[in-house]
Amino acid sequence: MSLSQVQSAPRQAAAAATWRDWLTLTKPEITFLVTISSLAGFILASKGNVDGWVLFWAMVGIPLTSAGGCALNQVLEADLDASMKRTANRPIPAGRISVTHAKWFSLLLIGTGVGILCPLTNPLTGVMAAATVALYIWVYTPLKRKSTWNTLVGTIPGALPVLGGWTAASGSHGAGGWALFGVLLCWQMPHFFALAWMYRKDYGESPFLMLPSADHEGTRTARQMVIYSVAMIIFSVLPVFLGLSDWAYLAGALLLGGWFLIHVGGFWYTRSVQHARKVLKASVMYIPLLLLAIILDRLFLMM
Repeated sequence: MSLSQVQSAPRQAAAAATWRDWLTLTKPEITFLVTISSLAGFILASKGNVDGWVLFWAMVGIPLTSAGGCALNQVLEADLDASMKRTANRPIPAGRISVTHAKWFSLLLIGTGVGILCPLTNPLTGVMAAATVALYIWVYTPLKRKSTWNTLVGTIPGALPVLGGWTAASGSHGAGGWALFGVLLCWQMPHFFALAWMYRKDYGESPFLMLPSADHEGTRTARQMVIYSVAMIIFSVLPVFLGLSDWAYLAGALLLGGWFLIHVGGFWYTRSVQHARKVLKASVMYIPLLLLAIILDRLFLMM
């Protein structure tokens, strides 16, 4: 199905959309990870002195902006989603929500999110949220059709929200924020490569250019997953050396990193879909657990 065919879907299809379809447009899994990663940045930057009011608006504005960017991404990729079995039943290609309605929905979310962040946290955080969407939509999205480097480029807008959480709390950038940015950037590589390996046949038959689809033996894919996982662990312990966290966080970060690396090592040896799925599941759990380590460390420091 081409984009023109998607756009010409019957208007009454939008009326058949349920609240789940509108929620699906926001990619709730990604928005959830964006929210907790920005929360991690906020808590680490606060150094125990959390401004609850600013935190509240940051946790509203950042997810709204992310949700809008995810929805706009699906508007621009409706034709590609229609060509893949994994995504063909999404609301736009399936005809349950029209392209026009989805576009205005996404712009409303982005505008509301940035409109909240600029006055109620600080302008820097609002600008960073807008920049994240711009990079996601105008750089990463078109690059997916042109180069396998799209995954690495896409990690930049994917990691910026954690830095946005930091700036919301502090009003400026900081070494700790960049350390967390490095964690999120490196984490995304094994996360998305695992997903792409699981669906590499589907990706191979679509216009998307993904490394696992071209890497038939999986050697380059597995090597990059290992390299970025090790780099992720290194970035994750930097807050301790920057004086932002203590031994409790260090222990948690090392245990989580080692546990994650074991799953990546399993994929290295087998190149199997089963191990790719284990890496994907571990990656989804890693960020919330790392946030928990930050929170517990903060509680120990305050005791």
